[in-house]
Parts: sequence; structure tokens; C-alpha cells
Amino acid sequence: MSEFALIERIRARARTDKSVLLGIGDDAAVIQPAPGLALVATTDSLVLDRHFRSDWPAADIGHLAAAVNFSDLAAMAARPRWALLALTLPDADQAWLDGFLEGFLSLCHQFDTCLVGGNLSSGPLNIGVQLLGEVEPGRMTRRGRASPGDWLAVTGTLGDAAAALALGEKASVGLRQRLHRPTPRVAAGQALAEQASAMIDVSDGLLADLVHLLAPGQGAELKLADLPCSDVLEQAMPDLDTRWPLQLTGGNDYELLLTLAPSRLTEAEAACADLGLPITVFGRVNSGGAIECRQADGSLLEMPRGGWDHFDPR
Repeated sequence: MSEFALIERIRARARTDKSVLLGIGDDAAVIQPAPGLALVATTDSLVLDRHFRSDWPAADIGHLAAAVNFSDLAAMAARPRWALLALTLPDADQAWLDGFLEGFLSLCHQFDTCLVGGNLSSGPLNIGVQLLGEVEPGRMTRRGRASPGDWLAVTGTLGDAAAALALGEKASVGLRQRLHRPTPRVAAGQALAEQASAMIDVSDGLLADLVHLLAPGQGAELKLADLPCSDVLEQAMPDLDTRWPLQLTGGNDYELLLTLAPSRLTEAEAACADLGLPITVFGRVNSGGAIECRQADGSLLEMPRGGWDHFDPR
């Protein structure tokens, strides 16, 4: 199958709406943002054996490629609108492409997002996605806006994806699902925009992303016993000494980590309850400049080495 036949195969499956003035098929897409809204842009690339393996189902790879970008927009309280997809493929494998599109486009459709263009080329498998969204400038959530005394909270649960990686073939279906098909918290990001003083998605690990969330000079105290844990993770790793490092540094959770003033906690809990999504307070921001992890007896846990870094030689 030729390059242009593959492009037509993609175009035939992509949805569109009146905001897309010109979509797939020309040199560039033309889109029309809504009046008064700011444009929010993010991009991620997925690399074989770094972010996914060749034996993963193509639909899972497509879902993941979309999800990591939707998660970035969720952290900004933005509404996703348009996606661009750049695929480098080793060959014109129609079955693999159809599976990939099933995962990628189903998530785009879930969030009313149009695939408006991209690029196809031949070479080692590589996936690049750009996602564009809209937000009212006054509702945009950012990093570095927390105040000492703010609560630290996170949506959902932590550590499942890291446990799936650690356990490999022994991992349960539930753990592998969290690794292969994470759920971007788009609705939660928009619902929490009024309450959160700062927000980030947890992609590189809780501790690493917490450092990025806080303003320079700020610190935090974490209560490890309050870290939210799923039933499947508790069953797989009942030992806290094994589980906590994964929850703190494992990454790939794609939950929302946020800070909020104590007076806004009840509103935040209600907003998440309306979505059927748990939100858990597990610490507090301070001005101490360090992040401390306290165990149930009050003692400090020796800090595990922080989250994911693409260029770390370890």
C-alpha cells in the first residue's frame, strides 16, 4: 500500500467538525478556535522500547500515544480540540495501522477531538503526537502557584503502571491495563480548575513531578500511609516497603497531582465525586525547601531516587 493510500485510510476514519476549516489532505490544517479562548498546545513522542514494546497490541499503543497528550491538557484544565499525528513506520502494515487507529481515534472521539493532519514516513517505528486545546485564560491551571499550607492531593490511585513494569509477565490484567491504557483525567482537570492552586499530571513519578509542581524554595511533607492504592496493587504488593517506592517514583500513572487551599478541599472532593473519581489528600506544602516522606510511625523514609529522566545514565 502506498503512502497516499495509507493517508486516505487514516482520513476516512478521522472525524471532523465546523472548527476544522481544512483538515487532512492539504499541506497544513486550518482550524478556528472559539472566540475569547486561549490555545493550549502540547506534544509527545513515543519511542519503541522506551515507552512501549513491539509485542503490545497496536490498539494499546495508539491509546497510549493519545492518552499521554490528553493528560497534559487535563493538567491545564483545557478542553482538547485538535490532534496532529506523525507516524514513522517500518512498512505499510495495514492491520497494525488499523489497530493503532482504533486505539488512537477512539480516545480522540471520546474527547470530541478531531485528527486534522500529520505526517507519514518510512523508517524505525516512532510516534509523534501534537494536541491542541482551548481554555478560558482565567481558568488555566499552572505549576508553581501553590502556597505554604496548601494540601497536596491526587486523583485516582498511584503505582499500578510501575508495578506492571516491575512484575512483567507476572503482572495481573488490571495492572497491565493501567500501563497500556491509562485514563487521562480530562474532565477532572476542568472540574478542578476553580479549586486547584497548581496542577500537573503524574507522568515521570510522584516525587519528580512534585518538584516541578512546587515553586522554587518550597517543600512538602508527605504521609506515605495516605498514598492512594488500588485493590489490584495491594493484592500484588502487600508489603509497603516494596510498594511505596513504586508509588513515589514509578511514573506512568497519568493522574492529576494538585495543590489546594484547605478552604477549597470540600469543593474539590465534591467535583471529583460528581465524576465518580476519588481524590486523596496525602501531604502539605511548606516553605522548608525539602520533600519529606513520613511513615505511619512518624519516622522519615529514606528518599528513593526520583522519577523518570530520559537522559539519566542509570
